[in-house]
Amino acid sequence: MRIPLRSLIFSLFAFTAAASENIYVWPKPISVKWGNETQFMIPLSSTFQISFPNHTSLANAVSRYKQIISEKPWYPIHSPDAAPSTPVSSTPLKQLNVLVRDLNADLQHGVDESYNLTVPSDGTPATLSAQTAWGAIWGLETFSQLIRLYNATSSYPLLIPGPLMIVDYPLFPHRGITLDTSRNFYTVGEILRTISAMSYNKINVFHWHITDSHSFPLELPSEPTLAQKGSYPGMTYTNQDVRAIIEYGRDHGVRVIPEIDAPGHTLSWAKAYPEIMTCANTFWWKPGSLWEERTAAEPGSGHLNPLHPNTYIVVKNVVNDVASMFPDHFYHGGNDEIIPGCWEENLDIQSFQAQGGDLSELLEKFVNTTHPYITAHNKTVIYWEDVLLDATIKVRPDLLPKETTILQTWNNGPNNTKRITAAGFRAIVSSADFYYLDCGHGDFAGNDSRYDKQIGDDPGNPFNYAGGNGGSWCGPFKTWQRVYDYDITYGLSEEEAKLVLGGEVVLWSEQADGTVLDTWLWPRASAMAETLWSGNRDSSGKKRYAEAIERLNQWRFRMVSRGINAEPLQPLWCLINPGMCNLNQ
Repeated sequence: MRIPLRSLIFSLFAFTAAASENIYVWPKPISVKWGNETQFMIPLSSTFQISFPNHTSLANAVSRYKQIISEKPWYPIHSPDAAPSTPVSSTPLKQLNVLVRDLNADLQHGVDESYNLTVPSDGTPATLSAQTAWGAIWGLETFSQLIRLYNATSSYPLLIPGPLMIVDYPLFPHRGITLDTSRNFYTVGEILRTISAMSYNKINVFHWHITDSHSFPLELPSEPTLAQKGSYPGMTYTNQDVRAIIEYGRDHGVRVIPEIDAPGHTLSWAKAYPEIMTCANTFWWKPGSLWEERTAAEPGSGHLNPLHPNTYIVVKNVVNDVASMFPDHFYHGGNDEIIPGCWEENLDIQSFQAQGGDLSELLEKFVNTTHPYITAHNKTVIYWEDVLLDATIKVRPDLLPKETTILQTWNNGPNNTKRITAAGFRAIVSSADFYYLDCGHGDFAGNDSRYDKQIGDDPGNPFNYAGGNGGSWCGPFKTWQRVYDYDITYGLSEEEAKLVLGGEVVLWSEQADGTVLDTWLWPRASAMAETLWSGNRDSSGKKRYAEAIERLNQWRFRMVSRGINAEPLQPLWCLINPGMCNLNQ
């Protein structure tokens, strides 16, 4: 009889829920329990070792965490003397044994990420047990966060609480960050640093929005002119760069999902293939015209023409190259913000409409033709929600195969998640109301007189946001509390909730680049990480803001010590005086 891993570990120790020493771990584990004997802070031996099975990514992770433990010791900010509130054991911890049941499990959606961590107080080795190497990597992160500095001049300067038992696993398998590298360029080093920070937070998906209207920075062997003519000068990602990012992500437990947005948001294709474009480089919103008559959602007009046969030759080459470069089973095809005015400027499309054709039929033609290009590579296709929910141009639900299609939400909060899951589609949630981290920084379009407001907003102005919300269409700024508050299955039935794979915070880069990358992502993305890992409520079902802010504050300082320039959340006084900055609400 095969005993479940969690049951086996639980049988080794009897634990109680009581604890006198704070456990500063982010994201908060599912279960943290102390042993029923005397609780200690256990010294870490100067000869401390980690034993582990043969696995390349796990070996790299062990090396990384041994360095973090030895070179980046930490203690709670509000304890300047680092004195623990529990007794210090006289028996040091000499070893952590890492056990992995399935070393062949690939880093793909749905892989088992659970782990169990036991820290005894009698000098016997600590044990980290996981089903896969990827769960073991998350366990190493938690182990590293348990360790704190006590006295740098003592024989054993580092302490870890025990006897302790942690049982941990994510509530959602998909926990991601979307980063746009088209509007402004990010170096490989900046992307790798982001992946490092993701791994610290147990965020397991880097959704790489590589191309858009503004640039096509990805070098492709079958279509080299796209990057040659469509990128910013000297700002491209080579095949070697892509391999480095994917392998770095793998060593950190982070999947890399590519997005090549099409048929909208494709102006950057125009210099290489002008014949397959519509409305390329036209002014996006002509003076005196209505908003509905624009040719783009923002400056940078250009769509692929679904009626031109060469469109599909180019797209198929792009898909084949990108699918070959990225091993993940998910491929993001975009399909958002198809603007009627752009297609309607094309003479062939005008003729198509004159013969009774509908613009939604054009999108259906594009999707029906290109969707199989992607699935032929054993990929599941992700599209933005617009492909199903756009008010004007959308695909009939029966033309989107549910078994190979996932929809990513961004509009209308929980309502659109409800519409997608009620239609039977799997969903990734990225509501702009909660998860768009670029919001609140204004708009990037110049010469906008709508900002000229001396007293708040004008209710009669259709662009009301130009006043009180500072010109940001999705303002205001999304605080960590706003991110932490979001329950991504809110309003869904039990069956609908099962279709929600998880969520992604999003950083569009109209006004962001490497100079603000860390501060715009962290620690707000950390807030999402905890809610998707273990939730945002305590055991009574109450939102745990007050408890979370102290841990998040401490976690922010720890990220800074690891080289991530996360923005501050409170004055230092609040950390030195725990609880004094909370509301009694």
